[in-house]
Amino acid sequence: MTKTIALSLVLAASLGLAACSKQEASSASNNVANATDNALNAADNAMDAAMNATANVANDAGNAAHNVANTL
Repeated sequence: MTKTIALSLVLAASLGLAACSKQEASSASNNVANATDNALNAADNAMDAAMNATANVANDAGNAAHNVANTL
């Protein structure tokens, strides 16, 4: 999904660059590259947070099981 968003941004920027001067095109191209990088980083961060949350739930379940076993 993130690749689709990034490619959409690149396509939109490419179409917009057709009417720009070289300096404007370069600036716009850099802005698109930065926006793409930011979107990919945000997606990576969201995935990392989801994986960490899943690991935390698994750890909590394991700790609860150990606590029950230790009380018996």
